[in-house]
Amino acid sequence: MHTDHPASAVSAGQPPVDPGPDALRAGLSELVAATGRVRQAVESVVTGRPDLARVTVAVLLAGGHLLVEDVPGVGKTTLAKALARTIDCRVGRVQFTPDLLPSDLTGVNIYRSTTGEFEFRPGPVFNNVVIGDEINRASPKTQSALLECMEEGQTTVDGTTYPLPRPFLVVATQNPVEMEGTYPLPEAQRDRFMARLAVGYPDNAAEMRMLDSQQAADPFAHLEPVTSAEAMTRYAGWIRAVHASPAVKQYIIDLAVGTRDHAGLRLGASPRASLQLLRVAKAHAAMAGRLHVLPDDVQALAVPVLAHRLILSTESRLAGVSATDVVRDVVERTVVPAEAAVPAPTRRPAVGRPSGPSR
Repeated sequence: MHTDHPASAVSAGQPPVDPGPDALRAGLSELVAATGRVRQAVESVVTGRPDLARVTVAVLLAGGHLLVEDVPGVGKTTLAKALARTIDCRVGRVQFTPDLLPSDLTGVNIYRSTTGEFEFRPGPVFNNVVIGDEINRASPKTQSALLECMEEGQTTVDGTTYPLPRPFLVVATQNPVEMEGTYPLPEAQRDRFMARLAVGYPDNAAEMRMLDSQQAADPFAHLEPVTSAEAMTRYAGWIRAVHASPAVKQYIIDLAVGTRDHAGLRLGASPRASLQLLRVAKAHAAMAGRLHVLPDDVQALAVPVLAHRLILSTESRLAGVSATDVVRDVVERTVVPAEAAVPAPTRRPAVGRPSGPSR
């Protein structure tokens, strides 16, 4: 694993190639085996929470970015570092602070008096995996430096645009309870993250295993790369060939529309949310050894992909309703499509939570 920033990394970005369904069918077992090894390695460090590893790897395959949000000490940074160690790729880590500048992320041009020319020194974003600790500690100007990187896979410095390497994954962490001296992420930037995870506390058995295994040893000491950046880029291209039927796509749209119509929200899911939910559902299906997306894939990822994009109404906040509650409510009320013809969608009325009119 490398953590330096060589100049060659500047031009390393190449879009993944769509191989078509035949090539994907031939290599599906390879993809399943490789992603299984990555998940197993991550789970060996972040014990007792297999869903975290599954969603994290799916986001990486889908070409998205991950926001990890929870209280201190539950393993947010550990999850990001464990993922980075399992892939033989370049890793950059940035501790966000109020005095961090955009050039500290993207890089800077340095004048060389010996040559009389400027030399570009790449920043941490020129890595395959970029870990941003406590992203809400930096100013909005610095946070915005990541927008172009995350959306377009490139960055612009002094008028020159540089492609970023593939795969490219930003894993940002933030603490939602300690808000002094922080700059909350604006909705536009939260929408750039494909999924948000809440790590949560481990159960008693998992915490006991953690105490036994990590009290006298570095939890990362045994982690070795189990796949390469080139392989993950190839798998990401394969994901595009996974089939999603019109019925499944309509189901995703129905979920998004359900959030937009929900009386408990001021802002529902964007079209970008629908697109990213489809992409990560394809990755989820491929990891399960399937070449087609099921509604189960969509349901399993609805909360991580949609909840952080929603803005609750004042009534919902006062009632103690969370965005996660709203997404689960919408999933419960939205009819799951059948394998054949799908009838016009209908919804069951919600119970116990604010809801919009059925359509």
